[in-house]
Amino acid sequence: MPELPEVETVRQGLNQLTLGQEILGGDVLLARTIAHPLFVEDFLTGLKGKTLAQWHRRGKYLLAELDDLQGTRGKGQGARGIEQSPSSSLKLSTQHSGLSAQGTGWLGVHLRMTGQLLWLDQDTPLQKHTRVRLFFAGNRELRFVDQRTFGQMWWVPPLSNPQEIITGLKLLGAEPFSAEFDLEYFVSKLARRQRPIKTALLDQSIVAGVGNIYADEALFKAGIRPETLCANLSRQQIERLHDAVIQVLQASIAAGGTTFSNFLNVQGINGNYAGVAWVYNRAGQPCRVCSTPLERLKLAGRSSHFCPQCQE
Repeated sequence: MPELPEVETVRQGLNQLTLGQEILGGDVLLARTIAHPLFVEDFLTGLKGKTLAQWHRRGKYLLAELDDLQGTRGKGQGARGIEQSPSSSLKLSTQHSGLSAQGTGWLGVHLRMTGQLLWLDQDTPLQKHTRVRLFFAGNRELRFVDQRTFGQMWWVPPLSNPQEIITGLKLLGAEPFSAEFDLEYFVSKLARRQRPIKTALLDQSIVAGVGNIYADEALFKAGIRPETLCANLSRQQIERLHDAVIQVLQASIAAGGTTFSNFLNVQGINGNYAGVAWVYNRAGQPCRVCSTPLERLKLAGRSSHFCPQCQE
């Protein structure tokens, strides 16, 4: 599943290529991809004539502010509390939402396990698993390809709050690059929890956007075994892990994300982080630090990769 760095890589690409582009129409090839509204025709009608004003990311969700053709969206409306840092990572206000109702609506996307958003010429042959096409001037289109069909798209109507339509947004915890994700927040979320730390890191209500890949990577950098109970972690260990989460996410964004199976950026290019991963998907290979063979175990049905020597 694409995680925060992959979704952030897609967001950056969309902001480079699609801003100011008017949606001229579209085609929905798999109706269940559209999570809202109920009817595909309403989804396409709601988007037609709107331009893409700005793409944002919340956890693993992509959200595009829509503008009308004349660019008359009211000043001060849109994604209040959101700013783009020099590293193009999303920062949020101290409130979890960071998103508000605005006059021209939103387009929401969740890639789930195998979703891809590709910016292509309309005459590019359709991939077998193409689900949604949005058409733009210059014979261009934004194509949503999804092999496993778990991905979703939403049109959020004008003056509607995205959280009321895309309800998963309400469940998200702090963004790793936000001021909210400080050490005290992290300690409070982990203290006295009788659950493995790896499982806690996958809980989107604690840290938004972290998944299996970067949980393994962060635990390695922090020197913590994945099965260690949260309640048994010292403050010093939690501090190391807090820093490690941020560091591995930043490193992967710089590498364009990770491609192990399906992930591609909007121009169809693989991510490069897999080549430098510390432990993820490297069971049996030598640790990059101590050369001990890496191991794998199952926690809550998910594979965890670790070094038995470097991680306590």
